[in-house]
Amino acid sequence: MADAPKDRRPATEMIHGGTMRSGFGETSEAIFLTQGFVYDSAEAAEARFKGDEPGFVYSRYANPTVAMFEERMCALEGAEAGRATASGMAAVTASLLCDVKAGDHVVASRALFGSCDYVIADFLPRLGVNSTLVDGTDLDAWRSAVRPQTRAFFLESPSNPNLELIDIAAVADIARAADARLVVDNVFATPLYQKPLELGAHTVVYSATKHIDGQGRCLGGVVLSNAEWVEDKLAPYIKHIGPSMSPFNAWVLLKSLETLEIRVARQAETAAVLADRIGDHPAIARVYYPGRADHPQAGLARRQMHSGGTMIAFEITGGKDAAFRFANALEVVLISNNLGDARSLVTHPATTTHQLSEEERAELGIGDGHMRLSVGLEDVEDLSEDILAALSASQSATIRAVS
Repeated sequence: MADAPKDRRPATEMIHGGTMRSGFGETSEAIFLTQGFVYDSAEAAEARFKGDEPGFVYSRYANPTVAMFEERMCALEGAEAGRATASGMAAVTASLLCDVKAGDHVVASRALFGSCDYVIADFLPRLGVNSTLVDGTDLDAWRSAVRPQTRAFFLESPSNPNLELIDIAAVADIARAADARLVVDNVFATPLYQKPLELGAHTVVYSATKHIDGQGRCLGGVVLSNAEWVEDKLAPYIKHIGPSMSPFNAWVLLKSLETLEIRVARQAETAAVLADRIGDHPAIARVYYPGRADHPQAGLARRQMHSGGTMIAFEITGGKDAAFRFANALEVVLISNNLGDARSLVTHPATTTHQLSEEERAELGIGDGHMRLSVGLEDVEDLSEDILAALSASQSATIRAVS
């Protein structure tokens, strides 16, 4: 693999970064659907396994197609090294488990995707790793949660589902002072609109299932960080535990990266328009979009993000019944728990991705009428008409009951 020029811009890296070609000189990246590799001699096999000779050993450890995806993601993110995984949650789990042991302590923001919350608050303690959840917007809460055993911080920003923002640079400073690593789940912002490593984070994780694939086809994840940590901590975990990415999925994701910038730019542009139109509708109690001036952390969004992104959250007046009427009235937007897709998708977090107690949801600001909208590539006017009509339909039963 030839070293790429250091001044390539993201749009170029998403097409050419990490490319390696076989002797056939193929234009598109090859799919190396192989489990293992052969050697010219027993001595060569020994040298390969000892690390004295470069090359691939087994696709659970590394694979040429997967390596191209990893290299391309490193170039896009500005990371020294990275490893791809079978899913986004495999990436989140690997980023933490490879670096902690029984007796250690992890601090995380309270506003988390349901599966991330499970890993932090339920799974890690089973392994003897204590955890503390804090209000991520409160920097003093991060400081107060630190213990001598604290080894890692974890956060999402913007968070799932209500797009809460956390000051990554400030939390990174707190983590560094505690000799802990900050892991940032950057999936909502995408690698185009927020750069956690530049803000001081140690590690970035993505569910490549979302915007990076962006067309609802395959699962994948990636962990990106500095080379020493990846080589010493993450790579052995991937090698021996085995949450490896399929070479076929890596190939799909490589193809998707070629259009990531134009897809996400169009989606974010549409999301900004829809957020304003939704916010003006009488059925809406509150809209959350980082690009709007009324977002609780609008100033932080301007400093930390390069766009408001593709996700909108909003609270429909009338609770769960109204939210369900809204979802069922949609004709263009689809009901799904996925996000970052070319198709616009809506979900009701309280009954799907965030099945928490009423008290826990109240603490996170996830009401019964809360909806999460992932904006796709459809025409903005078709989406607007569909959503506004569904919002009106959401209130029809309430109106009849009052009259």
